[in-house]
Parts: sequence; C-alpha cells; structure tokens
Amino acid sequence: MRIEDALRLAQEAELDLVEVAAQARPPVCKLMDYGKFKYESAQKARESRRNQQLTVIKEQKLRPKIDTHDYETKKRNVVRFLEGGNKVKVTIMFRGREQSRPELGFRLLQRLAEDVAELGTVEAAPKQDGRNMTMVIAPNKKPAKPRPAAPTGEAQA
Repeated sequence: MRIEDALRLAQEAELDLVEVAAQARPPVCKLMDYGKFKYESAQKARESRRNQQLTVIKEQKLRPKIDTHDYETKKRNVVRFLEGGNKVKVTIMFRGREQSRPELGFRLLQRLAEDVAELGTVEAAPKQDGRNMTMVIAPNKKPAKPRPAAPTGEAQA
C-alpha cells in the first residue's frame, strides 16, 4: 500500500501510522494509537527487567599457609555467601617463595570446593594469574519448595 493511502486511512480512523518493522522489505506499518503502543512496550521492558536476576560475585581471599581456624572462618563466609545465592570468587594470594609452590594453593582450593560441594559447584576451575590463583564457585539451584496440602475440611478426632 502506498504511504499516502495509509496516512489517509490513519487520519480517517483517528489513529497513528506506526512503523513496526523498519528492516523488512517493504517496511511493515500498523494503524494504532502510538501512546498506547509506547506504554505497552515500556511495560514489557519493565517486566523483563523485573524477571532478571542480578548476579553478585563475592570474593574471599586466602593465603597458602592458612591456619585451620582461619580456614574454617573463611569457609563459613563462603558458605554464607552461597546460601545467600551469590557466586564466590576465592583468591589465594602468593608472596615471595610461595609462588614456587602453586600446588599448595591448588590443593587448598580443591579442599574448599569439596567442603562446600553440597551448597555450590565449581564454575571456573583454579587458575594461576600472576601472584594469585582464583576459582569461582556458583550456588546450586534451589529445589522448588513443595506446596502444603490443601485442607480437606474434615475434622479429625
């Protein structure tokens, strides 16, 4: 249909001629109320933003020669982050001669991954990055909560 004819039809119906698909050949247009169209598209955009989950990455830093009590404290923090639904980036910082023994850090990260295995899975395996070794642990998907049974209305004695 010619543009002039479409515009005339829009004026007669007291609507707007709105281009829906500009890339199509020929371009696709519709007769509609443009204000209502803008409002509905804004509502869809708002709804899609509401359904998105914001992923937060918490970080926990360790050293290769960490004491057992300190390790338990750091592990407790990792557990708390995972239970909160956040990803955890565990970083082991090497200093001086510790850099020549990266297997200590690798074993420590494996031990931590095994300790929190019921709460999270390793998303990014341990990787050496200069003086640091990092690993990312993502929380496990939470199972759907079972719905309580509906009351039947019968009294039990």
